[in-house]
Parts: sequence; structure tokens; C-alpha cells
Amino acid sequence: MNFTFDIPAQNRSIIKVIGVGGGGSNAVKHMYKQGIKDVEFIICNTDQQALASSTVPNKLQIGVDLTEGLGAGAKPERGRQAALESREQIRELLSNGTKMLFITAGMGGGTGTGAAPVIAQVAQELNILTVGIVTAPFLFEGKKKRDQAEQGIKELSENCDTVLVILNDKLRQLYGNLTMGQAFAKADTVLTTAAKSIAEIITVTSDVNVDFEDVKTVMKDSGAAVMGSSITEGENRAKRAAEEALNSPLLNNTDIKGAQRILLSIMSGDQAELEMDELSEITEYIQDKAGEDAEMIFGHGIDDTLGQSIRVTVIATGFAREAHTINANSRPTASVAEAAEAATPEPQINIFDKDRQGLPTPTVAPAAVVPSFTAPAAPEPARVTFDLNGPASPSTHAPLAGAPITAPGEPVLLTGSQNGQHPAAPRPRPAALEAQAQERRNRLQQISQNQGLSPEATTHLDTPAYLRRGQKLEPVAPSNAQNISRFNLSDDNELLGDNRFLHDNVD
Repeated sequence: MNFTFDIPAQNRSIIKVIGVGGGGSNAVKHMYKQGIKDVEFIICNTDQQALASSTVPNKLQIGVDLTEGLGAGAKPERGRQAALESREQIRELLSNGTKMLFITAGMGGGTGTGAAPVIAQVAQELNILTVGIVTAPFLFEGKKKRDQAEQGIKELSENCDTVLVILNDKLRQLYGNLTMGQAFAKADTVLTTAAKSIAEIITVTSDVNVDFEDVKTVMKDSGAAVMGSSITEGENRAKRAAEEALNSPLLNNTDIKGAQRILLSIMSGDQAELEMDELSEITEYIQDKAGEDAEMIFGHGIDDTLGQSIRVTVIATGFAREAHTINANSRPTASVAEAAEAATPEPQINIFDKDRQGLPTPTVAPAAVVPSFTAPAAPEPARVTFDLNGPASPSTHAPLAGAPITAPGEPVLLTGSQNGQHPAAPRPRPAALEAQAQERRNRLQQISQNQGLSPEATTHLDTPAYLRRGQKLEPVAPSNAQNISRFNLSDDNELLGDNRFLHDNVD
């Protein structure tokens, strides 16, 4: 009896990483040297010379007829046309069992910026989970390149399930003034860390396992994403690993507040396995930062290479889709949802202004024209004249409709029919008013003099102190001094004093 076995010629991985253009190819070359488990690496470029110099075995040259083996000349449109020319070769490369595709590229150039969105579009047509991990150019590379990078990131986001943007200019803030070779090597390391962290969540078997379907649940059609990974050891390692994983300054958005889904992977070494309290501390911290409404999927396993360390990898997705902007000096924002609310404040309504209620909300014209406002004319204030001999209520001199015009000095009496109020009280007589005023003056004078003291206290204060103490004062003899003036009056009516050179008290 003969048996036939269908053995595949090669065990292909379901995860592929494709580097597009010069920057993406260099990043994939760095990943290939690191040896990520169960991942297939591919480089894609129009430059035949760059492909030949790479050590990555899987290579795809696009736009052979268009570019004739040369680069795209920093023109994204030329890179896009090259990818469209080789569209069928790209489809064939991705059709053999690929379930997840990482696209790495340095945005701002020609091939990576133009071809990466086309490759992502082909992957979406094949129902492949597509994740873009791209870098934004340095500021010294020029405004044109930054503008091309923003447009390329926008087009890539429209054809990817998730896009992670890494800012090259953050490298200077973290590592200082590096050489050009060191700076680009750091960028490749960051791209490698991002792809390796996500890929090994799928390929490495864990005690609490997280497989491809869990990653797909979190990253499928999720738009903007936040990913961070950290390795720590020693005292309080769990809390520090969770905090450092959420504080990666190299990603474009480092706050997970507002995320709808979170994938959390926790790996520990065989020399110091993760404890239950440490697991609770990490999950509670991540859940608190993301919000109670965020759905969390976590896994835990053992990695012998970690020793006494733990590795925490967090992927947060489900943010509102927004345009990617390149700003290396920007600080981490609260969240995409909160930023959208802050950008469009609700119009404020003045409930005390009855005239403005019901009016449409004013809009600001696009032209920078300074509007001029004219305040409504204020009504002429009424003058109030107080008369001590007149009625208790003051009367105004503002003219009333239907009231007869009187002479300036003649008092005006308002009746109930004229002012719509009740008739005024009877006018008191002048004698009664004078009596009331005198009584009030006497009462105030008494209060001022006595200050609320009793009669005994008043008598005590009126008696001099020496009499109260019984002391007798002897009469003082009058002075014999003569009150003679020191000044004389001259014949010319001038005052003449004594000799001013002599002192009054002679020694």
C-alpha cells in the first residue's frame, strides 16, 4: 500500500515586513540582522544598485520600465507610478498565505512616499491586516520634504488599518547631537523595536496566549495608534515598566486616553517570573490611563532572554481619525478625542441679554478684517432733585408723555394716571416735619453726649479727678512779672525790638 504526503516545500510565515524605498530598506536590513522570529522580510525599491547591495534575500524591483533601474528622484508621483507598474508582482508576492503586513518607509522621499500607499492598497484588497510604521524627516531636510511626508502619511493612513508615525527630530532631544550615521541608526532601531514588539506578540507562545486574532481585533480598521514598549528590572519594576511604555517620546501621540481597544503583552524572564500583584499593578495602571470604557486584551509569558527583567508592550487603537502633522517641538497631547472637543468650543449664550436670544451664531470671515462695532446710544440719564421741604419720594425731571410742560422752578406732581402707580401719600405739614427733625437732632445729641452711659457713670465723669480722690490744691500766688512788650514803635510806625546781640538771660 502506497501513502502520499503533501509536504509544503517551504514553511512561509503569515507575517511579512516590507521596506519601501531607501529608508524603509535600511530599516528592514537592520530588522533582518536582529532576527525576529517567524517573520519574512522583503525590500522593495526602484534603485537596482541599492537592492543589490542589501543582505536581505527577498527583493522586489518596481518600475523597471519607468525608472530603468534608477531612483525616483525624490518625486512621490514617480514612486507611485512605479508601484502601479509592478502592481501584479506585488499582489503575487503577498498572496501566498500572508495575514499581516508591516510596511516601513522613510516619508518625504520619492519611492517610499509614493509607493507605500499603493502597496498598502493591494494588501487591503487581499484582506491582509496592514500596519504602517514610518518615520517623518528631520527639520533640516527642508519644508518641501516635510510637506511631501505629510501628504504621504495621509495617503498611507487611508489604505492601512493602523499607522505608527515616528518623528526623527525627537532623536536629537533624546540622544543629543549625534553623527548622521548614528542618527539614522537610531531611527532604524526604533522601527525595529516597533515591528518586533508587535510581531512577537503573535509568534511567541505565552502562558496567557495572545494570537493573531487578538491582534487583528485591536488593530483592524483602527486608524491612529499608540504603541510603547519597555524593559525594566529591579525594585518596583512593574510600575516603572508600565509608565515607561506609555511615555515613549518617539511616537507622534503618547497618550492612550480615549483609546477604544488596548493590546497588552507582559513577558518576564525565567529567573524572576511575574507575580500576581505585579500583574494587577500593570493592568490597573494601563486601564486607568486609557479609561474604563477601553477594551483590554492582555497576554503573559516567559522569555528566557529577559533574565530578571520584564517587558511590557502596549498597543492602543481606536482613536478618532485625524490628519497627521509633523511637529517635532509639540508636547504630548491629552488625547485625540479631547483635542477635537477643545478645537471646537461650544458657543456661549448670554442669558441676561434678551435682545440677542434667538439670533444666529456669528461666524468669523476668513479675511483678516478687523470688524468695527458701534455701541447703541445710551438713554439720557434722568436728573433727580432732592427737596428737604418737598415730599419724601424724589421726583424726576424727565418729560412724560401726556404731562403738561411746567416752568423750571415749579414742582411737578405726578398722579397715578400719569405714572401708572398708586397715588402718593398725603403731603405732611411743615410744622410736623420740623418737629420730627428737632426730635431726631435731640436724640442724636443725647446719644453723642452720653454714649449709652448710665446716670451714675455720667456723674462720675463730670466730677474732676482730684475732687474724687479728696486732694486739696493750694492757691498759687500770682506772678510778679510785668507784661511789658519787648518791641517799641518808632516815629515811622516801625517795630523796634531789643538789642538782638544781647541774650535775655545774662550770665
